Amino acid sequence: MSSRSAPISPACQMQAVITAFILKPNWGSVLYHTFIPSWPRGHNAWQSLVAVLGTTISPYLFFWQASQEVEEEKAMGRRMLISREGATKREILDRRIDVGAGTFFSNLVMYFIILTTALTLYPHNERNIESSRQVAEALQPLAGPFAATLYTVGLIGVGLLAIPILAGSSAYAFAETLAWKQGLDKPVRSARYFYGVISVSTLLGIAMLFVKISPIKALFGASVINGVLAPFLLVGILVVASDRKLMQRQPSPWLSRIVVGLTAAIMLIAAGAMFFL
Repeated sequence: MSSRSAPISPACQMQAVITAFILKPNWGSVLYHTFIPSWPRGHNAWQSLVAVLGTTISPYLFFWQASQEVEEEKAMGRRMLISREGATKREILDRRIDVGAGTFFSNLVMYFIILTTALTLYPHNERNIESSRQVAEALQPLAGPFAATLYTVGLIGVGLLAIPILAGSSAYAFAETLAWKQGLDKPVRSARYFYGVISVSTLLGIAMLFVKISPIKALFGASVINGVLAPFLLVGILVVASDRKLMQRQPSPWLSRIVVGLTAAIMLIAAGAMFFL
């Protein structure tokens, strides 16, 4: 990811936060329903919940985060596997802060995106989103006639972050499964299959623009699939993180294991309710 794109995304993501405050909702009601939400009713409601969980705890993030930790250690000169085994308390703390801060702010932005669309689109019966134009209308209180332009700029900023992460995650997943040479630090010649997956993934994404597939529905469907698959991966991670031998006598703390276990259970229940209710 280019460092030039890094300042763009946070500024663009703040659009929804600013818009929510411009709309001046009843914050008492907002906070009440935030912490005491209503129980999902029917298949569609459960499916939406699974999609929200799936887009928050996406399987590709597991591959990306782990792979980037390795990339960073390689950049520090730890080229051999044995030199990367184990971690100091300081390194573990830094990673917790990194992941914790990223998780907090990404969910904060997602919360305000949901709130803003609920305050702008939902009251006008815009409940079947088919195009980016409809999404851009949620920013009209902030940008007025320039809402579409503002949304486009935001979309480009987020895309500069998302494209390498999504395509890169697929490449790392394939490479780890099929024992290919991998790493963004490697030249294309020595990791052809790895970079091939990145190229194909990017081209497939571009190709979707030229076929009659709704990008909104595709994103929603992908989030639902993520929500169904993620809890199984969480269970696998939980088993590995609890093994003292595999973790070099540095297993995950009990609190983390409890949180991960509860999260996996909630996601499994939501997925089950989506299928059977």
